[in-house]
Amino acid sequence: MERVYNFSAGPSMIDESVLQKAAAELVCYGDKGMSVLEMSHRSSMFMDIYNEALALFKELMGVPENYEVLFLQGGATLEFSAVPLNLMTGSRVADYIDSGNFAHLAAEEAKKYGTVNIAASSRAENYVRIPDLKTAKFTPNADYVYITTNNTIYGTRYIELPNTGTVPLVGDASSNILSEPIDVSRFGVIFAGTQKNMGPAGMAVLMVRKDLLGKADPLCPKVVDWTIQAKNESMINTPNTFAIYMVKLVCEWMKARGGVPAFYEYNQAKAKILYDYLDGSKLFHNPVVKEYRSLMNVTFVTGDEAKDEAFVKMCTKNGLLNIKGHRNVGGMRASIYNAMPVEGLQKLVAVMAQFEKENA
Repeated sequence: MERVYNFSAGPSMIDESVLQKAAAELVCYGDKGMSVLEMSHRSSMFMDIYNEALALFKELMGVPENYEVLFLQGGATLEFSAVPLNLMTGSRVADYIDSGNFAHLAAEEAKKYGTVNIAASSRAENYVRIPDLKTAKFTPNADYVYITTNNTIYGTRYIELPNTGTVPLVGDASSNILSEPIDVSRFGVIFAGTQKNMGPAGMAVLMVRKDLLGKADPLCPKVVDWTIQAKNESMINTPNTFAIYMVKLVCEWMKARGGVPAFYEYNQAKAKILYDYLDGSKLFHNPVVKEYRSLMNVTFVTGDEAKDEAFVKMCTKNGLLNIKGHRNVGGMRASIYNAMPVEGLQKLVAVMAQFEKENA
């Protein structure tokens, strides 16, 4: 069967060459006589894979020397739940900028452990923009400020980071990690689930400034205690070995194609194809305030639920899968992560034009 264009928000597309390499090595990795799936995480053969994945990721992200990089199980939801357990231990107050569903969920989780101040929110506007940071009400002695850098469901992204002074900035970058340059040094902690731009689901990569370690609440479970994980190379228990291996393959693929700067240029060009069509369409509409439009997740609607449903069915028939929008917003969403080729956008726009001709 011919491969489709998978517009899923995650798990998302993985480049075919990466999948082919993983398939070729699945039964027997190199000269090791076994699959990566069978390797002990304590073995020297797996530690070589781990160290290569770590080095490649640090290189692509430009991670400074004063940061630990952790490969952790559970994805971004577990990590945003771990943030207050690791950091909300001083004033026990944290500032959250509510820019979308996952930022909201992270704030709700943090309320279990201390006082959460919603410094700014676009919830009342149905998250069509990033909140106005100029009017944000920050807490001077907050333990941290929390943001979600790209909003998968609503299709928005930060175009500038908040200036938090000496208060550490924490960022969930799950849906735009490795897609555009990110200055890691602006963050105290930044993390991302792997299932969008880095590989399969089931793991998160977390970067934490070393001076922020050692602050965890005594009740923090050791599996989500970043200090303990850092001391044990992310291996206080068996890690997601296959996901680590896949991160290595994805990073190799990205490096060979020019790294993050090259993908950023490519992603801008891909997004432009779709946004240009939307801006000229009489049927389809993107609800996001233009300056905050995501490069990774493009949301759009017709304004008629029946037409939206018909369009999704038409896409499926044409090999454009998972284009249906999130249940919170309806409509459609095209997630166009690093592995989505420009041909996928060109085909999507062609199908949109055909549907508009028949239904406008």
